[in-house]
This record gives sequence, C-alpha cells and structure tokens, in this order.
Amino acid sequence: MKLLLRVLLVLLLISPVAAFSKQTDSLLTALKTALSKKDVYDGAKQSRIQKLRQQYQNTPPGDHTRQYDLCLELYEEYKSYQYDSAYVYVNKLKDISTAINDMSRAYYSQIKLGFILLSSGMFKETFDVMRVINPRVLNDSMRKEYYFIMYRCNSDLAKYNSDKYFTPHYISGANAYIDSAIQLTAPGSIERIYYTGLKHVGENDNVAGAAELGKLIGPKTDISMHLRAMVACSLGQMFINNGEKDKGMDMLIRSAIADVKSSTKETVALFSLAEQLYKTGEVKDAYEFIQLAKADADFYGARQRKIQIGAILPVIAAEELNNTEQQKRKILGYLAAITALASLVIIFLVMIYKQLAKLKHKEKVIEEKNTLLKDINYKLSEDAHIKEEYIGQFFKVISGYILKLEKLKMSVDTKLSIKKYDDIRGIMNDINIKKEREVLYHSFDHIFLKIFPNFITVFNSQFEEKDQIWPHEHEVLNTDLRIFALIRMGINDNETIAKILEYSVNTIYVYKMRIKAKAKNPEQFEQCIMQIKAVEPVD
Repeated sequence: MKLLLRVLLVLLLISPVAAFSKQTDSLLTALKTALSKKDVYDGAKQSRIQKLRQQYQNTPPGDHTRQYDLCLELYEEYKSYQYDSAYVYVNKLKDISTAINDMSRAYYSQIKLGFILLSSGMFKETFDVMRVINPRVLNDSMRKEYYFIMYRCNSDLAKYNSDKYFTPHYISGANAYIDSAIQLTAPGSIERIYYTGLKHVGENDNVAGAAELGKLIGPKTDISMHLRAMVACSLGQMFINNGEKDKGMDMLIRSAIADVKSSTKETVALFSLAEQLYKTGEVKDAYEFIQLAKADADFYGARQRKIQIGAILPVIAAEELNNTEQQKRKILGYLAAITALASLVIIFLVMIYKQLAKLKHKEKVIEEKNTLLKDINYKLSEDAHIKEEYIGQFFKVISGYILKLEKLKMSVDTKLSIKKYDDIRGIMNDINIKKEREVLYHSFDHIFLKIFPNFITVFNSQFEEKDQIWPHEHEVLNTDLRIFALIRMGINDNETIAKILEYSVNTIYVYKMRIKAKAKNPEQFEQCIMQIKAVEPVD
C-alpha cells in the first residue's frame, strides 16, 4: 500500500502544474468561489428588480414623476444585466418624458438608450440615437453622461475596426469627448479620476493611466462594485499590453469577481481572462470561463461580445478536447501502471498470506504441544506429589511395623529362653490384623483427601442427589469412594484394587459397574474422576 501511495505521488508530481504566483492562485480560487454563488447574487438582483416593478405597478397613472424615477431605477438594474428588459424601460422613460413634455428628460432617455445599444454592440444604432440629442438643453450631469457615452462609442469602435485609415478618426473623437466630460466633473472626484485615467489610456500613456485608475481600486475607496470591475478590467488590459502579465491577470480576475458579485452580464473581464489563461496553457480554466462569458453574453444579448467569444471559443474548445484526450491517455497509462503494481501487490499478499497460514499452523501445533507438555508437567508434578506423600507415609508405617516386629521378636526370644510356650501364643493372639488394616485405610484416606480435598464433592456432582455417596461420621472414605480414589491415583487394574482392599476381582468389578451406572454421564464418568485436580504442593 505504501508503494502504491508513493507511485501516485510521483504521478502527481510529474503532472503539469500552473506556474502562477500564490496571489494569482488565491484570486482564481476566490473567483471560482464567487462563481459558485452566482445564483445567490443574481437572486438578490432579481429580488431588487421585483420590488421595483411592484412599486411601479402600484404607482398611480398620473404620477409621472414617480413613474419616471422608478423606470430609471429599473433601467439602472437592467442596463448591464439584460438588454431586452433595459430596452423596455428606456422606452417607458421616453414615453413618460413625451407625456410630460420634458425635452431634457427625453434626451436623457436617449442617452440611456445609447448606452444599452452600445453595450449590445450596435454601433450604428448608437450613433443614430445619440446624433438627435441636443446637449445644450441638458444639465451638467446629463451632458457629462452624454459625452462619456460618445467617448465610449468612438473608443470601442476604434478598437473594433482596428483600421489604420478610420481608427485615428475615432480615437480623436473619443479624446475630444472625454475632455468635455472631464470639464464637467469636480476636481478630485471619482468621475474626474476615472475619466482622466481613461484619457491617458486613449493617448497610449499607460503609466499615467494606471496611476490614475489605481487610485480607485484601493480597499478604502468607496465606489460601486460595477465601477470597480470596469477600473480593474482597464488596468488589467493595460498591464498585459505593457508585458506585466501577472499583474494584468490579477486585475482581470478582480474585475471578474466584481462583475459576478454585481450580477453584470455585459462584461469583458471574464472573456479577457479566458483568453489570457488560454495563452498561458491553462486550457481547462480558460474553457470554463469562456463558456461562462458566452452564457453571460447570450443572457444580456451582447452581439459584439458574442462575435468576439465565437472567434476564440472553438479554438479553446479544440485545445480542451485535445488536452482531455491527452489526459485520458495519461490516466490510462497511470491505470495500467497502477494495475501492474496492484497485481504485484496481490501476488505478494497471496505469498504472505500462505506464509502466514503456514506460520499460523505451526504456531497452532506448538500451542497444542505446549498444552500437552503443560498437562504432562502437571501430571508429573501431581504424581510426584502423590508419591511424596504416600512414600513418606509408607516409611512411617513400615518403621512402625519394624518396631513392632522387633519388640515381638525380643518378647518371643525371652519366652522361648524361659520355655514359656503358652505365653508366645498369647502374644500372637494380641496381633489384630483387621485393626491394622483399618489403620492402613484410615491413613490412606487422610493422605488422599489431603492431596485431593475436593474429591468427594466433585465425585458426588456426577450423580443425582438420591444416588450420591457420602462417608458416614466415623469414616473418611467408604469402600465405594476408596475404589475410585485408587483409580484417580492411577491404579486401574481390578486385580490390584482387589488385593489392596481384600475383595475379589469380581466384587470390585461389580462395585465399579454399579456406581458408574448411576452416574449422570456413565461413559464420561471415569474421565471426569481423572480430571479432579490435586492441590499444588507447598514448597
């Protein structure tokens, strides 16, 4: 298993990895996190839109001012979100302006229309709409917006055409309009900084442009999320044009994150980011982002963006397909290698299993031998203990008999020397063989119960209560118990038992059969008797 893990680690190490900085990797992770919550941000926007629409529907028909303000708010929600809906509300703005005969508002509605037409990629229509507007009847705020739309229209058309004959004309017009817009902004204002930065960019002074626009994206700068996205996108493209690809990529990612959070569908950042990722070889992410950019362009209805995306999407898709095929081949190669290694591991496991089985069998044999040896040792110890007890008693009894014989001999010799033959018969009659035998049995019984103190209890546990055999008060063991006591000591021969107890062999046989027949388990009776444990000898 460790070998497999090492192989997998090697395979991962030799796989291609992105050569991005930690900051770029962190920003890409943040972008993917924001994209995973895209539905949440869009849901919040839809909620705001629904609330405004409800307010618009509840506004009295004659309250044109309130209607105009609500339509303007709805337009602002839709202008970078969905072209068709924005177009509906900009037309409502025009209708309300006409109804109240307010030319400045009518022209302002035209400016709003021009913005969404431009965002949708309809340059001719934008020029047509903007051409009928008379800036002199507009207030400064409206005029400033008019100049900015005209700047964007000329600037975007210059980039789109990219023609050496016509592009300079559009750039000149863009510069003039942005200058006019700047004149209408307050010094130090966010709009003044933003427009000035764009002017420097239009004049190809990227250093000055980046310096100005950079003032707007600090963490403490209070600007809208949509403006933050546009500023970051402009900075990203400037850095990339200057060869600072890492900075440019970071800015494009920041711009894309802001677009997602502001639910902006008319966006350049995600498309530009996908293009840069493709150039750096990150085809997987490029393909994912270009598809999302296409989905946003389709949702908004941005014709120009669809054309731009349509030009690069097949290239990225083809490369992604090629990479996928390569990855499949690599994976198949890895799987083949892992399969081969797994096969080797299985072979080794089988071999180890067989060796373990053999070892286990040997251990079982050794364990059985050890158990047998333990039983033999116990038996030897038990036998030694029995012999020790009985040999000691044997010498004691024999010594007693020798003393008695010595006294008897001396007494007989004395009687013979004085020729008192009748006294000798009296001495012989004093010898009580029965009593001596009882003393012998009594001694045997005491020594036996000293060695096997639980013999009588275990013996009787083999019988029903009515058939149990217990010695009387004056007895230590009775004949029935004594027969099986001798058997427990290893004396199994009926003839030997008969001689010891002074019975016939047949009598001993009958005793044994009668007792066994009453046992709960006659076949196992003698085995149970032999399993009665002796007490351990005291050292």
